[in-house]
Amino acid sequence: MAQYSIGVDLGGTNLRIAAYTEADSILDSILLPTRLAAGRDAVLEDMCQAIETLEARFSSAHTLVGVGVGTPGPLELPTGRLHNLPNFPGWDGFELKARLDARLRRDVIVESDANLAALAEVRLGLGKSLGLDSLCMLTLGTGVGNGIILNGRVWDGAHGMAGEAGHATIYVDGPACTCGSNGCLELYASATAVVRIAYERIADGSAPELVQSEGAPRWTARSLAHAADAGNADAARIFADAGRALGIGLAALVNTLNLPLYTLGGGLVQAWHLMEGALFEELNRRSYVYRLTAPGSKIAAGHPRGATRVLPAELGPDAGLLGACILPFLELEAN
Repeated sequence: MAQYSIGVDLGGTNLRIAAYTEADSILDSILLPTRLAAGRDAVLEDMCQAIETLEARFSSAHTLVGVGVGTPGPLELPTGRLHNLPNFPGWDGFELKARLDARLRRDVIVESDANLAALAEVRLGLGKSLGLDSLCMLTLGTGVGNGIILNGRVWDGAHGMAGEAGHATIYVDGPACTCGSNGCLELYASATAVVRIAYERIADGSAPELVQSEGAPRWTARSLAHAADAGNADAARIFADAGRALGIGLAALVNTLNLPLYTLGGGLVQAWHLMEGALFEELNRRSYVYRLTAPGSKIAAGHPRGATRVLPAELGPDAGLLGACILPFLELEAN
């Protein structure tokens, strides 16, 4: 029988579960609200019931190779224990893997959602298109997630917590972050950040073009991008500043990792055209590794891995779910 996997994407708003084959991609999926107010046990049970529904639906004609679950971090591995999830009150210390293993009576594979988005991008997205098996991905959403793929495999680090570049310090005197530091990348280059910065600048009078009439809809990252495209200089400046923060963060990553590909995903990447100018200006200024290996450089022209590329991701919002589905197949290959 054909083999299939089940992948789960645990998000703060929605819980997505899918059955997947390598030949046909997603066979079917279930979308549920993440009932955080009902508590972690209720969310776990919703997840397990959905997994069992898909297993009952497909196991008569397919062989289940495994279940992969993507979760926000920090995630401790190999235990699968969660720590200090900012948008999941009451989940600190939750033994997610152990509880799933016991409830489903199988060995469930747990990984961070940002790592799984990066895994899907290397296997099915830009990595596949460019013939590359290693990349670093930043996911620009509510925060800034980060995943690192080396030679086709997730790089988890010693404790499962590698890939937290969203909490790299960009400006030491910046605002306080929920992680306990100040001036983190996600405070400048996430969808949440651009909206916060817009209202801070409205309040201090430095963004007069963003002042709205009473009763107007609140600004969102999307509406700010539309305003920037329409010529609103204050909105455009917010995205340029986000690009500048990304350039600083990427410069450190390029200098440290020297990977062939750095890709940006998540909802805010829809405003790539508003950020890329400032991003590359900072990246060129701050990373000599990038300058030496950028597209068009002498090293890139004569090297088998080509240039260091920084590009928007190819896969959309399903990247994390696809990565969760791919993970059991990779474990099968490894074993």
